[in-house]
Amino acid sequence: PYFVMLRFLVWTASSAAALSAPSPGVASVASSSLRSPRRRALVASSLVVLPWSAAVAVRPPEFVTTQPGFTRTASGLQVRDVKEGSGRRVEPGDRVVYEWEGYTIGYFGRPFEAKSNVKGGDFNRDRDYDRFVVGRGQVIPALEEGVVGVRQGGVRQLVFGPELGYPMVGDEKLGQVDDPSHDRVGPKPLTFSGMRALNFVLSSKGDRVDKTLLLNVKVIRVDRPGGPKATPGAS
Repeated sequence: PYFVMLRFLVWTASSAAALSAPSPGVASVASSSLRSPRRRALVASSLVVLPWSAAVAVRPPEFVTTQPGFTRTASGLQVRDVKEGSGRRVEPGDRVVYEWEGYTIGYFGRPFEAKSNVKGGDFNRDRDYDRFVVGRGQVIPALEEGVVGVRQGGVRQLVFGPELGYPMVGDEKLGQVDDPSHDRVGPKPLTFSGMRALNFVLSSKGDRVDKTLLLNVKVIRVDRPGGPKATPGAS
């Protein structure tokens, strides 16, 4: 029983600590979750001693997956604009060039894609960036929906559960990832450690691991179908 209580203490503390790392907008998600006395009381009240079989079946508190300051859409996607852009606004059918960061916010806030430095020296040379066409299913539904409406140069945060995330075979609780390499449906982590961190969470069975993810997405360029490539500041 004491091991179960200690395990939950470590889980909540590590989640807050990991998300307070100096990445754009991520610190505010973690700190605001535990800022108010009511939320701290909720965490404390959750630290009850349970039999092991009961503990592994309990989902984390709701405020871990419902983030303050975010707007929830009809699909369940939570969005927050960190920076407003000034260029073209993303619309369905557009080709979007973007960079991103990803965190397993429901499980210790571990990064599975983190920006180490500024990518690309020339705005029009996009080989260092990811890109997709909105509406073609090339990326997960959360990113497909979440990028629409963002202006070129804007940064938006997306928080979502497995129903809007990477494709699974059957019930997500079975932990069978449809495309473990994430070649067919992105975004794809670029490092082995990032891929392992993401797939560990996705492949976890039952309710042992909260599979809520956080993406920080920056729109670098927006290209209209069949049109010329956008230039910085274009509207």
